[in-house]
Amino acid sequence: MARTKQLPQDISNTGYTANAGMQRIMNRDGSLNVQRKGLNWWQRNSIYHTMISLSPGRFMLVVFLFYTSTNLLFASIYTLLGIDKLQGIDPVSGFGEKFMQAFFFSSQTLTTVGYGHISPKGMAANIVASLESFIGIMAFAIVTGLFFARFARPRAFLRFSDNLIMSPFKESAAFMLRVISAKNISLTDVQAEVTTAFEVEVHGKKSTRYFQLPLQFSRINSLALSWTVVHIIDDKSPFYGLSLEEIKKSNLEVMINVRAFDEHYSNTVQQRISYKGDEILYGARFLPAFAPSEDGRSTILKVQKLNHHEKLEEAHVAAILEKIKLDQGKNEEVKN
Repeated sequence: MARTKQLPQDISNTGYTANAGMQRIMNRDGSLNVQRKGLNWWQRNSIYHTMISLSPGRFMLVVFLFYTSTNLLFASIYTLLGIDKLQGIDPVSGFGEKFMQAFFFSSQTLTTVGYGHISPKGMAANIVASLESFIGIMAFAIVTGLFFARFARPRAFLRFSDNLIMSPFKESAAFMLRVISAKNISLTDVQAEVTTAFEVEVHGKKSTRYFQLPLQFSRINSLALSWTVVHIIDDKSPFYGLSLEEIKKSNLEVMINVRAFDEHYSNTVQQRISYKGDEILYGARFLPAFAPSEDGRSTILKVQKLNHHEKLEEAHVAAILEKIKLDQGKNEEVKN
């Protein structure tokens, strides 16, 4: 892999540095596969960003657990103070029934519903009920704000192909991926940046190097249909002069970042994805994902065909790369 050794690390500012390992840098969902050490939990985590980025199901689960645990806590306090401190409670003998009535009174107090059937009696019970009402007002204001922030947050709603594809392209070879906008939103001024990481051997030691890949088109005016992002393997590519086997053995990771302008929000949105070596198909090409409507008045984007591809001869790709390698050798001989 001599060609890669000769390339400078910083073809552009990738934001990554060479290291001895080859762990996955970015997860498939675009989140960074990085753990921070040396700080406690509160210092290394932002509660707001965590709550905003949680999936809808997990977010609802966290809210439900907070609501339930808060009511359990105050129901326990009311029970310890004495059930007789809750005026209007039904006369029951079992501890479980008493606790459940205290729990439901706590729920009414926390949400400020206040049906009026049960009320606190005595200074201690009223202080606890007042404190719980205050916590309920603050908590529900925060939860409401989080709901609005999650709902109103601009998102790209992009879908990427399940696989990165390497195929013949214009008498050369290229890496390709496909991206579409899955929602009925208008994305303009769409830009893509692709960074690759793979292992090279330098002075007998393996090291991970990072390169930003030049694209055939790094920017399009609008993402109305699908966009196939293409990196051509030419003399500007870090893969130039490498055989197919060398590329396969390089422990490759390709990271893609797509930014666009959302006309409805008048804001910039972005989305990322990463592909590892086992998620790359060699010797394949994408099939069209759109077609004209039956009446010929519009274009149908078939989202379900985002990943549709056909298999080619892998040997064809290998032969093209071998030709590129030979051409590179001839050019270097001429220069020398």
